[in-house]
Amino acid sequence: MNAMTESVRDLPGNPRRVAWYRVPIDKQTMKALHRRSDLKGAVQLSGHLALIVALGTLAWWNRHQPALLVPLLFLYGTCFAFIMNATHELSHHTVFRTRFLNRFFLALYSFFGWRSYEVFRASHGEHHRYTLHQPDDLEVVLPSQITLRTFLATAFVDVLYLHIALRNTLALSVGRPAGVWNQHLLNMMEEPRRRGVIRWARFILIGHATIITVSFALGLWMIPLLTSFAIFFGQWLRFLCNNTQHAGLTDDVPDFRLCTRTVILGSVVRFLYWHMNYHIEHHMYPAVPCYNLGQLHAAIRHELPECPHGLIAAWRQIIGILRRQREDPKYQFLPKVPVPMPAGAA
Repeated sequence: MNAMTESVRDLPGNPRRVAWYRVPIDKQTMKALHRRSDLKGAVQLSGHLALIVALGTLAWWNRHQPALLVPLLFLYGTCFAFIMNATHELSHHTVFRTRFLNRFFLALYSFFGWRSYEVFRASHGEHHRYTLHQPDDLEVVLPSQITLRTFLATAFVDVLYLHIALRNTLALSVGRPAGVWNQHLLNMMEEPRRRGVIRWARFILIGHATIITVSFALGLWMIPLLTSFAIFFGQWLRFLCNNTQHAGLTDDVPDFRLCTRTVILGSVVRFLYWHMNYHIEHHMYPAVPCYNLGQLHAAIRHELPECPHGLIAAWRQIIGILRRQREDPKYQFLPKVPVPMPAGAA
């Protein structure tokens, strides 16, 4: 975060409203798109989980063969990293029709991602409500600070996130959140919810300490690597996916087509990414389940800007924007949209 963090409004709620433009959709189609399904949710979650378990099992079987273990752990970490996208979807309560399933898997995946799901839900709610309107949205702040160095520091072994996760969890466990933004989010919560945040942070610390202690006592050193520490390596693909969402685009506009980016991806990466490549669609209609976003894209693409096909095309666009921003810090990329921006968007 930058100096803008210091200007967060320290209020229990923010009265400002953004008059977002959304592509009109007929009621029947919208009703179908919003339909949640335990079956579709189970296919998405169990498919991702099965891949993680299969790669973890292969790594376990080859734990004494470094030549095989290292690449298997890298693949395992690559898939495991996307549990953070799973927690994102589950926090919207749209993956399953059954509320208990959303809550159970949100807690399970958040534990292994070292994530406070209540703090994330509060932050992400502000992000959706005020996307790139500072100081109300500080979950994402432009201009993006993305370089080859930041990618390499994150892509393979993410020591920085290990430090951040430990610091934030320890801070929350004593009710003293790290950073002005987290403090602001906690101040927005009612007391019972704040106490829940503290209890959850303590549960994460005690849970992972137990896994690590018992595993090493039994000589099972691979167990913490596949559980407690798995989120801290193999983040390269998630980095390349997640950072396409807003990088280089325009802030402080009431049009999601100008401040979010949709990227057309192949089926495998799209599945791992929990369909968040349809990011304009997700911001326009966040209650649409992730497995229906492809259909939503088809329904509104006549009003969308041209979407990059593949990560290479997306990053060519982003790198070009970031280079220009280094020369002109005030420059922001404005995609061409078929329908003019709403009044007051400029």
